[in-house]
Amino acid sequence: MPTITDATTGDAPAPSRSDAPPHGAGLAELGLALGGFALGTGEFASMGLLPNVARDVHVSVPVAGHMISAYALGVVIGAPLLAAVFARTGRRAMLMGLMAFFAMANLLCAVAASYGLIVAARFLAGLPHGAYFGIASLVAASLVPPDRRAQAVARMMLGLSSANIVGVPFATWVGQVAGWRAAFVVVAAIGLATALLCRLALNPMPAPDNASPLTELGALKRGQVWLTLGIAAIGFGGVFAVYSYITPMLTVVTGMGEAHVPLVLSVIGMGMVAGSLFGGWLADRGVMRAIWITLLLNVVTLGLVAVTAHNVVAVTINMFFVGFAALSMGPALQTRLMDIAADAQALAASLNHSAFNMANALGAWLGGVAIAAGLGWTSTGPIGAMLALGGLAIWAVAWRTARGTPAAA
Repeated sequence: MPTITDATTGDAPAPSRSDAPPHGAGLAELGLALGGFALGTGEFASMGLLPNVARDVHVSVPVAGHMISAYALGVVIGAPLLAAVFARTGRRAMLMGLMAFFAMANLLCAVAASYGLIVAARFLAGLPHGAYFGIASLVAASLVPPDRRAQAVARMMLGLSSANIVGVPFATWVGQVAGWRAAFVVVAAIGLATALLCRLALNPMPAPDNASPLTELGALKRGQVWLTLGIAAIGFGGVFAVYSYITPMLTVVTGMGEAHVPLVLSVIGMGMVAGSLFGGWLADRGVMRAIWITLLLNVVTLGLVAVTAHNVVAVTINMFFVGFAALSMGPALQTRLMDIAADAQALAASLNHSAFNMANALGAWLGGVAIAAGLGWTSTGPIGAMLALGGLAIWAVAWRTARGTPAAA
């Protein structure tokens, strides 16, 4: 790989004493991360509660799975729509409004009397997902000096990765003990707590003077934005090819009991937390360099799935690094979008999470195609590695076309 250095792109300096968060940057970052925790818990806990929902509303589990697709569709549509429509809204107010809306949608899901209303509520709950992460990334980056932006974004994203360790198991347990509706009430409560903490921990943050829906939509005219989104949609799909079918792989190939599968999922979550922190540190030392390094890590760890799947210890260790490699990409991709979007940062940063949900759909679909073709449960690993290689190919195009431009890396 060539030697790569990053250009500085004119980010706002660290806040002065007068505009610093009223109770310190630590509490502000905690409030931002709590929103990610709420969103991650709400998105992934619904997967574990599918049988409970299906039984209660008298549909099959595959049909109940449409509520997961509805949430993902909400993310893809809501990220650009809300970022553009509310471009003139102050960022603190935007964060509070998004989390309040998310809480109300989860409460609607908790009281929904029919399957159709549940699916509609899950679609509504997905709408604020991408916009929240996009705006929260911009706010987190504004709290620190420019050379530590990616690490601030990584700390904000810790909420999402830690949800896989704490939030999802807890919400699933609540759903099993008190009913699946109670789990969505818990998620709604976390969303409301986030809105309140953002109100307490952040100063009012007016939108940029030139902000407008048309300005934000200008991000879609930039080729580098589309290439970066392509890296996320293709390269990140590899981990979902494996994650979507990890339970049957562990039980059928590894010979692990179903009761032990959540332990491996927690190991993946711990890898995600470590990977997010590492990815932020690496991205602050060169964003484009960090992207190709983390993509290469994904190629290696996903490729090893087929080799390690037959041994409990080996597959558990490798699953840690699968989670590590996957989340280590996040801070670099998010920071890259903020660098190249110029005056349309809110939309570009929000679109990152639309791309991640496209990666989810693509990885799960290709993994299913390989399994249906008789290639076996472990075939998802090589499929994932090929997707990561596809991300590397798009990275190469982005790097070559950006050379000599203000977005050069």
